[in-house]
Amino acid sequence: MDEFLTPIDAATGRTNVPEFTVSELSQAVKRTVEGAFARVRVRGEISQFKRHTSGHLYLCLKDAEAVIDAVIWRGVAMRLDIKPEDGMEVVCTGRVTTYPGRSKYQLVIERMELAGEGALLKMIEDRRRRLAAEGLFDPAHKRRPPFLPRRVGLITGRASAAERDVLTNARRRWPAVEFKVMPVAVQGPSAVTQIVEALARLDADPSVDVIILARGGGSVEDLLPFSDEALCRAVFACRTPVISAIGHETDTPLVDFVADVRASTPTDAAKRAVPDLAEELRLLSLARSRLARAITHRLDREQQRLDALRSRPVLAAPLTLIDQHAAAVAA
Repeated sequence: MDEFLTPIDAATGRTNVPEFTVSELSQAVKRTVEGAFARVRVRGEISQFKRHTSGHLYLCLKDAEAVIDAVIWRGVAMRLDIKPEDGMEVVCTGRVTTYPGRSKYQLVIERMELAGEGALLKMIEDRRRRLAAEGLFDPAHKRRPPFLPRRVGLITGRASAAERDVLTNARRRWPAVEFKVMPVAVQGPSAVTQIVEALARLDADPSVDVIILARGGGSVEDLLPFSDEALCRAVFACRTPVISAIGHETDTPLVDFVADVRASTPTDAAKRAVPDLAEELRLLSLARSRLARAITHRLDREQQRLDALRSRPVLAAPLTLIDQHAAAVAA
């Protein structure tokens, strides 16, 4: 607004204020505000949340002393990691815009995060209780992966350590195993959509007998897509058994509870997906040895029975009784 400000006249001591229209003043305010706040992060509590039929989201952010209107356009709303609701404390990234004709301003939100790890954990726990009540975690729905799958589907980050761990350990255990790898984003706004699409493709492939979801460790925010409700429901709907291997052993995203098998690490997932060839050969050799011993023992036992029968007088000297009666007849 500097162009509308005139310094004090030194001679008269008066401020010469120029005349301008309401529109000119409004446009100047718009340029100043939008230039100063083109990129901001705002923390506050959501209130007056509304979902418009167009897909846009309208809400207010408030704290103890102020309230600001905010909007999330449809395209951004579709990519949000969280579902906004009244009372949720969030940190929003966006820009401030004004409506010159009405002297109003609002925050256009481009990204929304829950405020703090505690809030994230509370949201995940609330979601866990709801999904558990619906039966998504019921052991009765879980299926056992096949002993030796024809092909293993793997959903993981592109060229990630998790992918390398699964492939290396699985092929070390069973060199002939086949994989169908689906590289996806494993964090960020597009992760859930990509993972759900990969699940659907692998589940529809009749040659895939088991699916592994694998990702390395990370923070609660990094692993948030694997606690997404849409992803949990997609895993539950899969007809193909799903092995979840997300993060480290101490990490428990919600998809772990829905999956048919929970692996502590990607390496553990490889062990659960395919058998160990060396171990199976050892067990096969052991079984053959046990079978040979069992057959030998059975043959020895039956031979002893035959020997015992043959040693009886009726079989050892079958003519003795006849000879006795012949002697009596002769006498």
